[in-house]
Amino acid sequence: MGSSKQPEVLWAQRSDKIYLTIALPDAKDVSVKCEVDGRFSFSAVGVDGQPFSFTLQLYSNIIPEGCKTKIGLRNILCSVQKEKKDWWKRLLKSDGKPAPYIKVDWNKWRDEDDVASDDDDDDDDLLNTGEDDGSSDDEGMLCKFPSFVFFLLNIWTLYRVILLKF
Repeated sequence: MGSSKQPEVLWAQRSDKIYLTIALPDAKDVSVKCEVDGRFSFSAVGVDGQPFSFTLQLYSNIIPEGCKTKIGLRNILCSVQKEKKDWWKRLLKSDGKPAPYIKVDWNKWRDEDDVASDDDDDDDDLLNTGEDDGSSDDEGMLCKFPSFVFFLLNIWTLYRVILLKF
């Protein structure tokens, strides 16, 4: 019996929504379930047949009918509508440290002070994976670093691999 793994989950919020980006390339059999009490459940099968799943007990109640999901080639993007328009102190109901696979999505993050830009956001823009509009391959990536940064990260990774072998 194989155990299920958890994919990396990036999150950001607006006063009325939570955005979850689930990093799972070429996912199959994707299932997303939102419940009124704030329970968010995800399951899918990865490219190698490995099952992935997780359940989050979100900070407060949500509106299941207002939850949208868009499946891209590299990730699954979810917009979760909050029951009350309010800024949450954290993503999860429990106040302990979240699981290591849950991280802040700084590309989508807005502070409570950014109220003017909060109303300008559109789910279609934030849920855009960049795959259907003829844009570059880099548009659907979770982070949009300049290519030089990726180059440096690759060099650093190679350096660490070589050091570990000797």
